[in-house]
Amino acid sequence: MDQSRTGGRGRGQNNDRGRGTGHRRRTDMGRSDWSRKLADKKAPDKRARTDQANKRRKLDGGEANLPVYATSFSKEEIEAEGRKPKKKVAVMLGYSGSGYKGMQLNHHEKTIEGDLFSAFVAAGAISKANADDPKKSSLVRCARTDRGVHAAGNVISLKMIIEDPAIVEKINEKLSSQIRVWGIERTNGSFSAYQLCDSRIYEYLIPTYCFLPPHPESFLGKELPKLAEEAEDLTGYQERQGEVSSFWNETEEKLVKPFLEGLDSELSESVRKALYDVEPSSIEVQPDTVSTSDVGNSEAKPADTEVQPINPQVPCAPDLPNTAQSLDESDHQSPVSAPGPSTEPAGDSSGEAQKLKERTGRAPSSPFETALKKLKHIIIARKKTYRIDPKRLARVQSVLNQYVGTHNFHNYTISKLPHDPSAKRVIKSFTVAPKPIIINETEWLSLKVHGQSFMMHQIRKMVTMAALVVRCGCPEDRMNDSYRHEKLTLPKAPSLGLLLERPVFDSYNSKMRGDEVEGKGEVGFEKYEKEVEEFKQREIYERIFREEDAQDTFHTFFASLDSVRRPDLLYLSSLGVPATRRQTAEGEKDTKSVEQIIPEVSDDEGEDANGQEG
Repeated sequence: MDQSRTGGRGRGQNNDRGRGTGHRRRTDMGRSDWSRKLADKKAPDKRARTDQANKRRKLDGGEANLPVYATSFSKEEIEAEGRKPKKKVAVMLGYSGSGYKGMQLNHHEKTIEGDLFSAFVAAGAISKANADDPKKSSLVRCARTDRGVHAAGNVISLKMIIEDPAIVEKINEKLSSQIRVWGIERTNGSFSAYQLCDSRIYEYLIPTYCFLPPHPESFLGKELPKLAEEAEDLTGYQERQGEVSSFWNETEEKLVKPFLEGLDSELSESVRKALYDVEPSSIEVQPDTVSTSDVGNSEAKPADTEVQPINPQVPCAPDLPNTAQSLDESDHQSPVSAPGPSTEPAGDSSGEAQKLKERTGRAPSSPFETALKKLKHIIIARKKTYRIDPKRLARVQSVLNQYVGTHNFHNYTISKLPHDPSAKRVIKSFTVAPKPIIINETEWLSLKVHGQSFMMHQIRKMVTMAALVVRCGCPEDRMNDSYRHEKLTLPKAPSLGLLLERPVFDSYNSKMRGDEVEGKGEVGFEKYEKEVEEFKQREIYERIFREEDAQDTFHTFFASLDSVRRPDLLYLSSLGVPATRRQTAEGEKDTKSVEQIIPEVSDDEGEDANGQEG
């Protein structure tokens, strides 16, 4: 017998290894290794282990460790309810993600699906017999969103009791105002909200001041023109920043210098140094009332804008934290670690300072801390007066166009290697709204991306990359470097501005129209456009604008990127990737990356490389 054809195990038969069946590859490992491999494949995941433990506990007569979303009923209650017919359905819904640990069910945390499932049970759409486990109802989500991410439209599929014509109203009565069910449609038995979704459309709201160049005294602001000159591209760099070239000079002459001149020389020097030279993670930005009446707009001609004021009396939802209170507390809990005078306030005895600390639990602010905060407020207020120039807006769109098509997005997620086939994703379109909107004196842009599917953090990293390319004034073809095999540092933009607009089910709906099955409708949001738009304005847009106004999230994020003295982002200079590669080789090998140094803004927990965007 020809052992080379039968996968023989004798010596001299290794020429077929790695090219044949799994049986041949087994010969490359010992018996113990092969056994461990089989054991790993058969090992249950965490959820399965929890389910098995609960079953054993029930059999032993103990109480199961139920998830926060589950409801336990007695045997008598289940029997008294009786059996009711269940139908496979698609549930169209929307939600504001603030205060939730994301969309996906979590055993111990408050999530969108957890609240939904509890409401289904309370409204009678899920039987008492199935109230302890969503798997019994075959619950499947279309798109998983992460902590703090919103959705104007999302879809879940499951088996439900829908004989009550008022079932949607009853479910909504059991939900907070942050979650709404738009409608329920019967589907065919094999429908899966995840498997049959053709594509997804996300929106990202971002202030236009995020496209301003880094401050000239920040690390990036100093390095970019030097590297442009080294690359013999200084003229090109200056042309790409032409429409915003006067912004920081005007800010310095009209606002910063007059403020610093009012301080003594030693304090003035310390404040200026701390603003741009100290690691930003040690500097807290606190909200304050700063008059902008003397802060002029950029001389550049602004793009056409639509002014849409917010009703300031819109109440916060119960789950939204009191941002003013929490920021006020962090004011004193995180003192600025920068050079400056004593933390003892001038003219205040130690006894009075101690009494203040005992009464409020907070250390009094020093003159240095007070001056630094005021200067930061002046700069933030000035940035919010910026109105994007039509030329710069066109450049934003031109950069976003670089995403369209099929690309390797391994740099735009976590734990993906360049050669992983799943890192390749299709982007159908990525557009910026032609007219910005002005909310509470801040100008915003709406970015919309349409793609087949997205990886963990992909959209937020795409937004960061596009903003950095524009604000750093580098050539647009730098986008192509991010698709290559070299690993680049690319922090994720704040989750605050991200929302899932809607998933698309064109293929399934086309099939349903052709089959004309009675009682089964199309899966979509066209019938609910008015309700969705009103909810989006009230619960999502206004919440985003309100939180940004209170916390200055976007300023903190981009100012941090500008100020961290690390070479990770120097590939955004005219010199390109070699600038990062060269300075990284020259620097210390054990220093932290930019992503580890910058303050985490609405960061996510329990990251999963196979998860969807959030």
